[in-house]
Amino acid sequence: MTVPLSILDLAIIDEGETARDALDSSLALAQHAEKLGYTRIWYAEHHNMPTIASSATSVLIGYIAANTQSIRLGAGGVMLPNHAPLTIAEQFGTLETLFPGRIDLGLGRAPGSDQKTMRAMRRDPMSSDSFPQDVQELQGYLTGNTLIQGIEATPGKGTNVPLYILGSSLFGAKLAAALGLPYSFASHFAPQALQDAVAIYRRDFKPSAQLAEPYVIAGVNVIAADTTAEAQQMFEDGQRRRVTQLFGRDRTFTPEEADLILESPGGQQVKQMGRYSAVGTPAEVRDYLDWFSTHADADELIVATQTPTLESRLHSFELLAGVTELARA
Repeated sequence: MTVPLSILDLAIIDEGETARDALDSSLALAQHAEKLGYTRIWYAEHHNMPTIASSATSVLIGYIAANTQSIRLGAGGVMLPNHAPLTIAEQFGTLETLFPGRIDLGLGRAPGSDQKTMRAMRRDPMSSDSFPQDVQELQGYLTGNTLIQGIEATPGKGTNVPLYILGSSLFGAKLAAALGLPYSFASHFAPQALQDAVAIYRRDFKPSAQLAEPYVIAGVNVIAADTTAEAQQMFEDGQRRRVTQLFGRDRTFTPEEADLILESPGGQQVKQMGRYSAVGTPAEVRDYLDWFSTHADADELIVATQTPTLESRLHSFELLAGVTELARA
């Protein structure tokens, strides 16, 4: 493993814990990852999900940045159609001004929620149609080359916060290539189009002021443990938690109920979401990631680890660091 390794932290609210517990756990993870040498940590924007505490992404990044020293931090991502580009430019311009050289801004066009929540956020159902234009407007604010005469982001102007296009389909690949931006594929939960999207991105990439050569980050699930059986048990428990997240809403399922759902047609989709998962001992995980980085044609891997406790997450990342060459991007 010589490609850089990064972390996607969903700020999971573990069973029996509070949102504050989850945010404190995210800080503990970031401080641990910084010592181990991971490249970056990204936080994803989700709304109305009782098990995820990263809804106010920029606020969380500020909290983590103020309590760490060097690790890069960013959004993976901000769902731009939920926001005015000027607002995001100001938020991330402020972060870059306070923590120079450490802030990333990944951008997605999904709602990060369901339709009901989307309406509660006052989002126009058609707002994702303007995503390419919104990305360029945002980029203009951050570079100081505003596309709207007389409107500038303060802070933000001239901070040149690096932008990343997030995606799980060919749309994002084509947009990232056309704009000359790095591309991050969400293969940790949407694996189907990974190879086609990366191939299109690399083929069609046009150099830009931000990026001279294509750069691909691929998401992958990782659970490393002392034994294969322990890692597999945590992976299966994670699939059951995902069943509750996707189908439970106002209720939780027993392990037996979750297993029955996993065997249903809808449950098969949940299983498919975890197709790219490195689960096992450190050596087994390393071998899988060696294969996956080539399979995904990735320049960097971003790791998602959903285990039942903070301690098991910290241990998983420590075991992974022990068998890989963590190299800063």
